[in-house]
Parts: sequence; structure tokens; C-alpha cells
Amino acid sequence: MPDSSTVSARRNSLDPLRIVSIGGGNGLSTLLKGLKKFVAYGGVSRVAGAPVVEIVAIVTVTDDGGSSGRLRRELDMLPPGDIRNCMVALAEDESLLSRLFQYRFAAGRGLKGHSFGNLFLAVLSQITGDFPRAVQLSSEVLAICGKIYPSTTSDVRLRGHLANGKVVDGETRISRSAVAIEHIEVLPANCKPVPEALAAIAKADLITLGPGSLYTSIVPNLMVQGVSKAIAESPALKACFVNLMWQPGETTGLTAADHVAAVNRHAHRQIVDVAVINTAPIPEERLSHYKKEAANPVELDMRRLMAMGVQVLARPLLAQGDKVRHDSDLAAAVAVDLARRGRRRALKTPALAR
Repeated sequence: MPDSSTVSARRNSLDPLRIVSIGGGNGLSTLLKGLKKFVAYGGVSRVAGAPVVEIVAIVTVTDDGGSSGRLRRELDMLPPGDIRNCMVALAEDESLLSRLFQYRFAAGRGLKGHSFGNLFLAVLSQITGDFPRAVQLSSEVLAICGKIYPSTTSDVRLRGHLANGKVVDGETRISRSAVAIEHIEVLPANCKPVPEALAAIAKADLITLGPGSLYTSIVPNLMVQGVSKAIAESPALKACFVNLMWQPGETTGLTAADHVAAVNRHAHRQIVDVAVINTAPIPEERLSHYKKEAANPVELDMRRLMAMGVQVLARPLLAQGDKVRHDSDLAAAVAVDLARRGRRRALKTPALAR
């Protein structure tokens, strides 16, 4: 991995801002969809007056349910679902081709429940014998506005250790746990990272963690050997986009500070510089569905965050619609501002001081 002095030498104020987004599931896709509007088109940002951004997504590969889980078991391949969602989010054209990748078969023996994009990645993996290569080729088909890497190419599984002392294996079972999660581990523990992912982390101006499922989308990436160390050593600003709601079972009762503490705990070091939290009130009528599932808004314990040495960036980030979600454009605008801050910090700070 390049050392920080080498990275600093390559960086100047005119280079595109480099954002590395780590996670999985719908949360990561939401942020990527907003960020792609800042990617260069004709040499300038598509957002008037905004800087040009380069995007790298590092995606978890621990899914064991649904179409991804079936393909994983039957074809001995990495689960494609989270990566497929990220490709569609970063696709240049969100019309026909993207809709094709997201199409899910409603019937058909052996086909029902599979998405076309998952099958496309499965076929390319079989042809090339290399999952990252299949991701690259699929990304070229969709003409995505960035790069996507799995955090590891190892066949990794999640193990959750619960507050009652029990152990639960598999992402699906962990996400459905009715008992609080103490910590998770990835098996095998010595799974190796993708070298390109480490290189992107080393060169980043901003590294984002979340939004998304804390223990099954964000934390698993940090358990891959070398990833947490690379994040800690990167000159980038590190920002945790705190979830808006509890995820029933997985994060029931967790506050904003609890989310950040879990990230740092699993990284075995403090890696979060900034906690990004939502200030927009959530209408009561939109919360009624969540209350049926015993899910409440995440408590924003800002004083505790600051006592942990974490900066708090509070912005209205709530999307329109029935579901409580981050707004892609608002979250992306915050990320770009933080990347600017990360670039300024990197240019001002001598490499040996980091």
C-alpha cells in the first residue's frame, strides 16, 4: 500500500476530490446515487459550481439470503446483490439497462426470486473465473460513474456474539436477532483485502461509513485484514453517516454515539472523525409503520459524541416519501463538503505529522 508521503505528493488542490464509500445494501446505494452527479462530464462537475469527484465503493460480500445466497451456495461464488445495487446506483443511464439489471423474476422454476443483474454477474464470474473482473466488466456495460470493489474475494461468513452469550452464524440470522449484538466476527478471520481497495483508501480525501445496516453492511468490511489499519493511516477525513432509524433486532435501542462506538470498537481503534446526523423532523405519520416493528428514530446524543472526540455535523437529510431514508442529493452534498475539508487538511498537514 502506498505510504502517506507518496500519496501527499500526488495530491493538489486541482485534482478531483476522492471519495471512498464503504458499506453495502440500500444505504450505500443511496449515497452513491447522489455522489455520481459530481463526477466529471466534459471535464467539469455535473453540479454547477461544484468540484469534480472520483468515487470508489468498497462493498461487503457477506450476504447469505435471497437470490445472492442461492447463487453463493449453488455456484460457489461471492454474493452479487449489494454490488449489483451499487452498480445500478452509479450507472450513467438509469433507464432501460439499469432497470434490466434490477429486474427480478416473479416466476420460473429456478429463476423465481433471482434478479437479472445477479445472474449476469454469476455468468461473468463463471466465464472469467474472477469475481472482481466480472464486477469490472459489468460496470463497463453499465458505464458506471466510479469504481466498485468487493472488500475481499474470500468466501466470508458472519458470526454474531449476542448479549445473552449466544452465538449466531450468518448475516440473515444476525439481522433478525431479537437479542442485542455485542460484536461480530468474520470467518475466516484471515481473509485478505482487495489491493485496489486499499490503494483507494490510501489516496482518499474522504472515507464514508454508512448509512446502512451497522453490523451486516458496514462493520464486516472493517473486519477484513488490513482495512481498518488502512483507514486509520489514510490522510482522509473519516465520516460515519448515522442511520435515521433503529434496525429492529440488529440496532434496537442504539444511539448515534453507540453506532460510532461500534464502528471504532470493531476497527480496534478510533477511526471516525465526523458523525453526520439528520436534523429534519420525521413526521409522525411516517413513523407509524416503523412503530409496528418496534423501530424508533436513532437518538442523537451529541454531547456524548463530542466527548468521544468526534465532530458532529448536523444537517437536514431526510428524503421525501413514505419510508424514512436519507436523501441522496442532500447526503452527497454533505459528503462533497467533507471531502473538500479532507483535501484542505491533507494539503496543510505535512505527511510526517499524520
